[in-house]
Parts: sequence; structure tokens; C-alpha cells
Amino acid sequence: MKKLTLTLLPEMFGICRFRPSEAIPEWAKTSAFYSITRTSRELSVVCPERRIPAGVTSSRRWRAMTVKGALDFTDVGIIASLADPLKKARVPIFVISTFDTDYLLVRERYLKTAIEALSRAGHRINLRTRSTPAPNTNHP
Repeated sequence: MKKLTLTLLPEMFGICRFRPSEAIPEWAKTSAFYSITRTSRELSVVCPERRIPAGVTSSRRWRAMTVKGALDFTDVGIIASLADPLKKARVPIFVISTFDTDYLLVRERYLKTAIEALSRAGHRINLRTRSTPAPNTNHP
């Protein structure tokens, strides 16, 4: 499998769920990184946890890693190369794909295990020491 370099984003994230007919909350769109996906069954928002108001249905305390570099649509097995070692380590994941790259989210409590499992699989993990904004991701 392809060996990748991932960079850990500095913020804690939350994954929110809304009814499919609800408007996209303005507070969700005020960060350097957010992802919005609407389907016929739900509206999902991923954004920094600090932006999520109390009372919003959400899963909190997620950390995000971005795959370094732009990926090509012909690349095969990118997610599998990340998911397989994490499956073996029993680490649940949430994945966001954009035009250029992939973002892998793991719960904070599994972060150390995830980094160890990915490293054992030959992937390289860059741990950010300062806050550098990632590009916005928006999945209509």
C-alpha cells in the first residue's frame, strides 16, 4: 500500500447533525476548516468544536489529519492504506475527501493509538506546533 505523510491539525473538531431541510448555520462557516454535506437524510457539519453552540446534536473531541499533497483521482487505495491499520488497532474513523486531498478524523482518546498504528504501517505523521489554517472544504 502507498505510504503517506499526514499532518495533524491543531484544533479539536466536532461533527454535527441537522435535519436535511435546516439552513447551514453561519457559525459553522467562520473557520479556516469546515466541511458541510447535505443529503436527503441529513445535513452534516464538521467544524472546530469551539464554534458549536450548546444544544446542537454533535459528536465532539475529534482530531483531524490531512494527507500531504494533492492526490490524483486515479490514485487507488489511499483511504484503505489509512483505514486498514486503524481497523486492526480498533480506532474508529471519520473521513472527509476534497478535490485535492483527504482528511482523516479520529477521536481524541484514540489519537495516540492512531498515530502509532499509522506509523507502524509506514505512514509519516507531522505534529503541528503552531496553528496553520487548512483550506476550507465544502461538500454541497
